[in-house]
Amino acid sequence: MLKNIGSKIVSSIDERYDLTPVRNLLQHKKVPEHRHSVWYYMGGVTLFLFIVQLLTGILLLLYYRPGEDSAYESVRFIVTEVKFGWLIRNVHSWSANLLVLFAFVHMFSVFFSKAYQKPRELTWITGFIILVFSLAFGFSGYLLPWNELAFFATKVGTDIVGVVPVIGQPLKVLLRGGEDVTGATLSRFFGIHVAILPAIFTFFLALHLLFIQRQGMHEPEEFKNLPEEKKKYIPFFPDFALKDFLLWVVVFNVLIFLALYFPWELGNKADAFASAPKGIRPEWYFMFMFQSLKFLPAHILFIEGELLGVLFFGVAGLVWMMVPYIKIKHRSGWKFQPLTLIGIFVVIFIVIMTVLGYLL
Repeated sequence: MLKNIGSKIVSSIDERYDLTPVRNLLQHKKVPEHRHSVWYYMGGVTLFLFIVQLLTGILLLLYYRPGEDSAYESVRFIVTEVKFGWLIRNVHSWSANLLVLFAFVHMFSVFFSKAYQKPRELTWITGFIILVFSLAFGFSGYLLPWNELAFFATKVGTDIVGVVPVIGQPLKVLLRGGEDVTGATLSRFFGIHVAILPAIFTFFLALHLLFIQRQGMHEPEEFKNLPEEKKKYIPFFPDFALKDFLLWVVVFNVLIFLALYFPWELGNKADAFASAPKGIRPEWYFMFMFQSLKFLPAHILFIEGELLGVLFFGVAGLVWMMVPYIKIKHRSGWKFQPLTLIGIFVVIFIVIMTVLGYLL
């Protein structure tokens, strides 16, 4: 009976909207099967974690009240009075961190497999923009509980923005809503976090997914060089989709484990007149930049060290985004291509600086 009802519904929709393109996509889309196929699933996990962020964020919005005199109290109410409010907040916080982690893993897997090359240049660029906005989500959402640690971390972060030549100071005032971090800053970060960033993020995510659907999964060179009879493909639906869903279930279980056994502390309410607590640090995904800036001397020649560091990371980010258009000649005697060596150096640099940031 249910099958008949389902068939009638599908037939009714098909009659009005013609589902032939969707049906053809599900029936004919194939995914290459090779030893690096596991990296195909990293993008799907990132998408799943964004969905978790969206759903838990909506639930938190039902009780959260932005404001200098209400934000901290509303979060405390959520974690102490609302049924399972503590769980929703922990899941939201941990999924934000895991989203950034898997976005980085996905980006580097795409880089090392050279999936950014023609004709996938725009897929790489939109993916990089999504990563940048994921970091912006983390930065803007960090202040919303209005606790002591978030207050001073935001102050440090916006101070760093202020050192950028020409646009830095106006951008700092725009973010803060004034010269200092106040309730106006909280209101602006709230608007950025729940309205502006989701709209922009969703737009680029839709573009990214559209490009992937149009061009299909990237095939590594070693797979392309195989004889046609040795190439293996699996149907996207249901085979690949089911494997993707299974990984989502595993990640969700890890997420719940972290939320249950490693709860996100609320800490003390922010006080602008209190002294900054010792050991103020950014979230782990900003740590490599933060620690690098700490290692720089006050002045390098006639330029402030912090300014030089900020400019370096800004230029490096733009260069990284334009990687598909960078051509470096590969000599036959080299074991690795130059861009691959650069990628390895970037990964090692990020890991070492992040570790040093927590040890020093």
